[in-house]
Amino acid sequence: MMIGTEPLVTLADWQSPPHNRYTFGRMRQMVPTARVAAGPAPLRLPEDGALDLDLPVGNETVRSILERTYTDGFMVLHRGTVLAELYPGDLDPDRTHMLFSVSKSIVGTVAANLIATGTLDPDAPLTAYVPEFADSGYAGATVRHILDMRSGIRFSEEYLEPGAEVRLLDQAVGWVPRVDDWVPQSMYGFLPMLKAARPHGGPFEYRSCETDVLGWVCERAAGERMPSLLSRVIWSRIASDDMDAGVDRAGAVFADGGLAATLRDVARFGEMLRCGGRNGTDQVVPQSWIEDALRGAPDSRAAYAESPIATPLPGGMYRNQFWVPHADRQVLLCLGIYGQSIYIDLDRDVVVVKLSSCPTPVDDELDNASFAAAEAIAASLA
Repeated sequence: MMIGTEPLVTLADWQSPPHNRYTFGRMRQMVPTARVAAGPAPLRLPEDGALDLDLPVGNETVRSILERTYTDGFMVLHRGTVLAELYPGDLDPDRTHMLFSVSKSIVGTVAANLIATGTLDPDAPLTAYVPEFADSGYAGATVRHILDMRSGIRFSEEYLEPGAEVRLLDQAVGWVPRVDDWVPQSMYGFLPMLKAARPHGGPFEYRSCETDVLGWVCERAAGERMPSLLSRVIWSRIASDDMDAGVDRAGAVFADGGLAATLRDVARFGEMLRCGGRNGTDQVVPQSWIEDALRGAPDSRAAYAESPIATPLPGGMYRNQFWVPHADRQVLLCLGIYGQSIYIDLDRDVVVVKLSSCPTPVDDELDNASFAAAEAIAASLA
């Protein structure tokens, strides 16, 4: 049913097709949000508009891949200049779009700033900042363990299984209807209930809860709630428009996937990283954080290869809340479900941003096609 031009959606179906083509660009109408303020001097994005969308990608083209992968917004930067800016769906330049797990990389840069100022110690136990974890599965885990998703916590990321921990977390946050009365009605009530499956510091395993724990730790270390903290250390220093941050009933930001921003501001974030963490003369994120992500720890690739769950990007690794696909090239990826991505090629000075509303949370074929398109674009600009 429709009233005027707006679909009738509920908490049970707002993330499902066909509604998600509408809702992903209107998060503040769907769930409670807080404002993350932008600043007076956003990173400049001069325009050129010279990208050939008919560039071959295997048996396809960039254009055909964009058309079949539910693209809502697409932008390509080369050396800071906009070569393409497209809004094939319902999105427009002034509206924020949900980033899902791209949020993880953004929250990771908040931690980077706190570490650089000595406010946060990556080698400290989580309990040094959040004593509530003392009797939980996170007891004994360090900040570094969760930055690289190498804690031993038990947490299923199977989005389509109702009993999976990721779905229980959605209940706690209020993003899906409550069907389990025992689930706390707050994220910070839920996280200390998680149990360990193995010792901390072992193989990589992608789990969204790690970033929610990181967000809580950052808040406690800084003595500041995430909306103002994120604005102060990152967003006000690069962005043109305010960001939306999904919050639970207690006002805690859903750090693992609750951020929403305009296409241009997402590109600004990627460009800042490409420039070694700088916006002009402002060192927004320590360059050493980016270099460390690209280099990894001595065992990062081995830990990735030993993951107990299927992982994308064979031969890659995960470090500092970034995906690092190549051992021989400087490329960072920020990835989110339903087709969100930032591709940052520091060797070729290229940033590719894609915001989407795919029908399912994970579709390997669509995700691989989008990655191949970004790789082809970067290669063509080398």
